[in-house]
Amino acid sequence: MDNHPTISIATDSDREPWNNFIADQTQASIYHRFEVADLIKQVFSQQPFYFKSLDESGSINGVLPTIRLKSRLFGDYFVSLPFFNYGGVLANNDATAQALISNATATATNIGASHIEFRHINPAPGELTLRQDKVLMIKQLPESKEELFKSFKTKLRAQIKRPTREGARVEIGAHELLTDFYRVFSENMRDLGTPVYSVDFFQTMLDQDWLDTTILVVYINREPTAAGFLVKNGDRMEIPWASTRSKFNRLAVNMSLYAEALSLAIEKDCSEFDFGRSTVDSGTYRFKKQWGTEPVQLNWQYWLADGQQMPALTPSNPKYKLAINLWQKIPLCIANSLGPRIVRNLP
Repeated sequence: MDNHPTISIATDSDREPWNNFIADQTQASIYHRFEVADLIKQVFSQQPFYFKSLDESGSINGVLPTIRLKSRLFGDYFVSLPFFNYGGVLANNDATAQALISNATATATNIGASHIEFRHINPAPGELTLRQDKVLMIKQLPESKEELFKSFKTKLRAQIKRPTREGARVEIGAHELLTDFYRVFSENMRDLGTPVYSVDFFQTMLDQDWLDTTILVVYINREPTAAGFLVKNGDRMEIPWASTRSKFNRLAVNMSLYAEALSLAIEKDCSEFDFGRSTVDSGTYRFKKQWGTEPVQLNWQYWLADGQQMPALTPSNPKYKLAINLWQKIPLCIANSLGPRIVRNLP
């Protein structure tokens, strides 16, 4: 055990050893890679604080990527990691994990930040406030598409077939489908009353050679109706962003989207499909459950500065109800212009 790890802020020269370390960590996600700091700086103009721990031989034995989000509207705080479902500390032992978290909280205290959010699956050691209202929805995939569809209940198979009877077709691609993906995604976000990411965010994701990304779009009469953005990491396929246009919901176009995404994951030799996070018993939870997913508990943890309460930067906070209602009514072009300026400050 490393009794006295040396903690410091990682620099660009640490990129390769950082990535080599996380490659051996079972709890690591692709978003723990050092390149995510570059992506967030480029797209969101936010400041990364990437903490590393070195053992007595000078080798990395722990990492903690964090991003500082600061704005007049939403305050000053850190997240590991914002904009993605995964983050948090990775370390060879509990002592190193605690040392990394202690250094991050000391940095946040010195800056005057209100809190740090750690997006853990397994809880880290130490006295952190725990939040357990979210779960991941994970589906174990069979070896073939035939087995996949046989596993679905009769009602689900009928829902999947319905859009095809309406003339739906699915296209699979990348950059060439970005415009249509963003048309669907941004319209859906506006209708939900949620500020949208910029199209540059998805463009930059597609441009990364270390990311295996795919776009799916469902068309009816050449019009994009549903769309998803997929990220493959090893033997797991993830769908972090998926949307439908409300005027096509009656045609169950989302069923075509997810059926195609699951099929693609099998084609790409994935054994798991990650439907993303949901609140237990919510509408999205029940939708994902029907596909044969199993919930995996998320253990998000928080350090809170003295006198601070748990953050509530969520659409369910009554404080934002009026703003959400107003946002749903603004023209899409205005929502797409203003949204990225707001969402860059939200976790």
